[in-house]
Amino acid sequence: MICRAIETRRAYAAPLALLLMFVSSLAVAQPVTEPAPKYADAVKALDAYIARQVDDKRLPALSIALVDDQKILWARGFGFADAERKRPATAETVYRFGSVSKLFTDIAIMQLVEQGKLDLDTPITKYLPEFKPKSSSDKLITLRMLMSHRSGLVREPPVGSYFHEEHPTLAKLVESLNDTTLVYNPGDRLKYSNAALAVAAYAMEKTQGEPFAKLVKKNVLDPLGMSRSDFIARNDLKKDLAEAVIWTYHGHESPAPTFDFANAPAGGLYSTVNDLGKFMSAMFANGKPILKPETLKQMMTPQFASKEANAGIGIGFFLAEANGKRFASHTGAMQGHIATLDFMPDEKLGVVVVASRDLAIATILGIRSTALGHLLAVKEGRPLPKLKTTERLAPEEAKQLAGRYKFNNRSIELVESAGRLFRFPESGGFRVEVRKLDGHYITDDILGYGREFKHADNAKNIRVGKDEYVRVPILMPEPPKDHFLGLIGEYGSDHCILLVHEKDGKLHGTAGGLCIEPLKELGKDEYLFSESAFPFDAEKAIFNRDSKGKATQVAIGSVVFKRRHIDGEDGKTFRIKPVKSIVDLRKIAEKATPPEEKGKTATFELVDCTKLDNTIRTDLRYATDNNFMSTPLYPKNAKAYLQKPAAEALVKINRKLTENSLFLLIHDAYRPWMVTKMFWDATPEKWHHFVADPSQGSRHNRGCAVDLTLYNCLTGEPIEMVGGFDEFSDRSYPDYIGGTSLQRWHRDLLRKAMEEAGFTVYEAEWWHFDWKDWRTYPIGNQGFDELGAKK
Repeated sequence: MICRAIETRRAYAAPLALLLMFVSSLAVAQPVTEPAPKYADAVKALDAYIARQVDDKRLPALSIALVDDQKILWARGFGFADAERKRPATAETVYRFGSVSKLFTDIAIMQLVEQGKLDLDTPITKYLPEFKPKSSSDKLITLRMLMSHRSGLVREPPVGSYFHEEHPTLAKLVESLNDTTLVYNPGDRLKYSNAALAVAAYAMEKTQGEPFAKLVKKNVLDPLGMSRSDFIARNDLKKDLAEAVIWTYHGHESPAPTFDFANAPAGGLYSTVNDLGKFMSAMFANGKPILKPETLKQMMTPQFASKEANAGIGIGFFLAEANGKRFASHTGAMQGHIATLDFMPDEKLGVVVVASRDLAIATILGIRSTALGHLLAVKEGRPLPKLKTTERLAPEEAKQLAGRYKFNNRSIELVESAGRLFRFPESGGFRVEVRKLDGHYITDDILGYGREFKHADNAKNIRVGKDEYVRVPILMPEPPKDHFLGLIGEYGSDHCILLVHEKDGKLHGTAGGLCIEPLKELGKDEYLFSESAFPFDAEKAIFNRDSKGKATQVAIGSVVFKRRHIDGEDGKTFRIKPVKSIVDLRKIAEKATPPEEKGKTATFELVDCTKLDNTIRTDLRYATDNNFMSTPLYPKNAKAYLQKPAAEALVKINRKLTENSLFLLIHDAYRPWMVTKMFWDATPEKWHHFVADPSQGSRHNRGCAVDLTLYNCLTGEPIEMVGGFDEFSDRSYPDYIGGTSLQRWHRDLLRKAMEEAGFTVYEAEWWHFDWKDWRTYPIGNQGFDELGAKK
């Protein structure tokens, strides 16, 4: 679910700030609820704007509903709930609403408070005497604390956390919290906690003698007519569920998991934008038919705040005020789905937006703000706000800006990749893309928007406000501390990976592979996340090592993440079990013929790279059994052949690298087509993105691809990179942020040298580079013996 840090920041932000996005081609239009005539122009503008965001930010599906008092004035979907079956997203598409679920849990509890069956300020132990988390304070936790995130509880329970697929009962989940220690004393500080909602819900369930989901459906969902909503994954809801995407910075994407979340009170709601529109209408009717007006007023009053406070966290609701107008909201994220529900209680205007791409928080908040701004303009008789759009940088401009800049003790890191420019967080946070708007630079990404800078008077530097950041050289990093090495790696499950890596001399933890957070070293194998870290704010990370010093797990707060096994992580060669025997594969490949091609005009002139420069060394893995197939595919006399222009460019690269005492080490170059055929037929389908499709021919077959690394010209030893050659894992991606600063520096140095000379790195393999003119060369299938005889 969405992190406390994000929810708190956006709750206090001015919700009318329009998040201006890049103009792109329109997304697929889907059936809509037609707006009232007075909103027609606003809806027309919003329709085009949202379609551009869906297309530009690559959202599989998005649905939106706009509410004016007791009416849904417009609702529709964009994109596809199921792209393969061309099932469009609509206002009736089902999504997982994550932490928006908390509002319904809180309301069900407040109904019992109204009836005198529960009390907000009575210690929770009155209802749950078995609930005994460890604490250094005499203060006792209450329902009010639990529902306004002031209990001090850890974010996740040890059993039934967001990060695990187990599905215990609420009783077991709450019981597991007895093994935890409060992060803060009850009532003292804000600490966003999913575990807190589980405790509150269990108190309701235990005192009423009915399951939580049944109580909420009977007392909240059904009275509102929310027939397409439930905390139980009914078949009729599952069949209409939008398919969602989990993604990474380095480019690996996968379908989001669909298992039920154990802590349903905190994030288990399945619903539609139309149903949540009905919920907002009840809020505009002073809570009818589910709450008394005075109860709703209490929920929308900042808790643990001064009487004059207009912003903060109420009971369930996140509250803000801007330009004299009140706002209430809640965001939520759940396994690839991201949602926000926002309304203006005095103006009786609201919007709900949900999308199916993991953590697309900035995009849906931008749509939310734009929608509210348009609705309010119509309501007040003002012209509609003008929408400006950002532009992607030209690749050359991105390369020129890339670098590190410093002002006093602050720094900005801009990194270019595939022609795009990204800004990395200065302390903790997300990596976001940099674009242009009105002549200056601005971040615009699904993870963040609005951080601006421009060129300083000295074009080499940049200016943020009045501060001039000076470009500084990116020097070769020092090796990491020895005790970091056994901790670096991946932990957790496929759907939620905790990436532990070293950056700038500090250990970092990146939950879900996206939020990059530095860790404060407390002691031996014990570290601390900052108070604004996502999602483990102010929680400790404690590692356990094996007898060889390698960490086997890390416990963060109360959640244990087991180390993920990665073949090749210990320096051994990654290997697969071929789908068929090598003998059969070779027979099939020898009988097959390469695809026919037309229009290939370049002369096929292969040269041995090492003959042009004898400091270019080779370690041709496919001429040995030290490769992913565990068998020789080339004869022992194989050479590193490339087309002559590519080979000559490689020589220039090798000479330039001597400035850093480095030379090139080639693992593979020209490859006969039949070997490509063998690779494809041998490799399980899940890894096909690591091998070339023989029906298209490989760039290796054309003599225009080279697999290489670096070696130290003083010691002769290969340079250690983040991942190994031919390793079928995320570590192979050229933008993978794991490993150490030194490993990434060498990887990036190689990439920059190759790209400046006319090569392009393959998106899933840091070692694989394609020559710029590869399309002009035909597919080759000559064997190395034949090539050697010609030479």
